[in-house]
Amino acid sequence: MAIGSGSDRLMSDINVTPFVDVMLVLLIIFMVTAPMMVQGVDVALPEVSAKPMVTEKENITVTIDRESNVYINDFQVRMDFLRDKLEKILQGQTDREVFFRADKDVSYGMVVSVMAEIKAAGVEKLGMVTDPFDEPATDPMSGKKG
Repeated sequence: MAIGSGSDRLMSDINVTPFVDVMLVLLIIFMVTAPMMVQGVDVALPEVSAKPMVTEKENITVTIDRESNVYINDFQVRMDFLRDKLEKILQGQTDREVFFRADKDVSYGMVVSVMAEIKAAGVEKLGMVTDPFDEPATDPMSGKKG
């Protein structure tokens, strides 16, 4: 009879193979999902010839996408809750400014309805976001554009 046989000892080493397997699976999951987290709302903005304005503070942006879905800073909001959500966001702010983006294919009536809700929420300044207009190149021979 052997006293203190090896079978009674507790195993104090970690089995590394399953640990590495789990870590590799988690790494793959994070690599696949990370690019999806930075995507915003895809909107085709109308083009204008004005220069963009420079701003230094965090902006509140209301967006309408091609399917007429309404978003506040990339978070989808139902149209009937837009005014309430904006009032809560703007509560206590002295500069009540909102930027508005709408896909160029959205109906005029939808744009006007959302603008009315924004104004009804107490917004004092409403900025329209557009893409810069690409001017046609000037022909060097004639001096005419186009």
